Amino acid sequence: MPSPSVTRALPLVELGGLLLVALLCLVFHLRLPGRLPSEADHRAAAQRLQAEGQPGDAVLLFPWWTERARVFVPPTMPVYGYLGSDKDDLSAHPRVWVLGQPELPRSDEAGFLEAFLPGRRAVGETSRHGTLTLTLYENGRHRPRRFTATDAYAKARVYLEQPDGTRRDCPFDGKVHRCPGPAHLYVAPEWHEILYEPRRCLWMHAPGGKQRLVAELDGVPGGLALRLEGGIIFEHAFPKDARLSTTHLGVDDVTAGTGLLSLAIPPGMEGVQKAEARLPEGAPRTVRVWVQADNADRRQVCLDVLAVEPQVGVRG
Repeated sequence: MPSPSVTRALPLVELGGLLLVALLCLVFHLRLPGRLPSEADHRAAAQRLQAEGQPGDAVLLFPWWTERARVFVPPTMPVYGYLGSDKDDLSAHPRVWVLGQPELPRSDEAGFLEAFLPGRRAVGETSRHGTLTLTLYENGRHRPRRFTATDAYAKARVYLEQPDGTRRDCPFDGKVHRCPGPAHLYVAPEWHEILYEPRRCLWMHAPGGKQRLVAELDGVPGGLALRLEGGIIFEHAFPKDARLSTTHLGVDDVTAGTGLLSLAIPPGMEGVQKAEARLPEGAPRTVRVWVQADNADRRQVCLDVLAVEPQVGVRG
């Protein structure tokens, strides 16, 4: 049994603890405005981006959650900032501008640079705009695109394919290839989130059973790396319910009659999954990309197929 004096002192200790926490919170909020950039700071950084930016450039936010900066970045520049974006290859972009706020609490600049720097080299000097920093990097992880399914989708031939090879066409209405049956069975580029990453990708929901949803694409150049990238969107990837089934994605070479790429995404597998193969040299080819899942419930797939060149590397 605690002594009476200790019992009487406990409320005072609790009160003291609450007052200390309140004081620390007050100090934090009083100091925070001095660590935040002003509108003038954002506009100054945007002016440099406008003056020195080149076609194909991208902006990466550091920390990733400093969303207000998006309002000021020139609209021609894509902005990346999501949980995990520090490690993103940003392979579509030869140069990356890092718009940083390193003075913010828990910004962890060392951790950011450890994830971001491999394969990249700073170009020029870092400029400071109040508490903002702006640094340009040459992106050695750049993979120039020579073909993307999201850009070529309108000319695709889309159909539902049964195991016996019979097909039902999905006519193009000017915006989407819409299949007969449920409303979600169509093919079109859309913005979706795969494990926090916003991606413009082809919506291709598995039709269910052994049938496949297929899109045939012409004009894929030979001699390049062909990449299949896709995943289950939003929170649908996380559940591991036993009744859910694995989603299968594949790319076949129609010209040669062979399979090129395949991915299997079991329940619970999150994030963008990738596969890559080298296309033979020669004339442009026709490929077909397909999706299938025995149970299509919560198997909402978004994917892309890209023909890319090798990484350019970092010079110097």
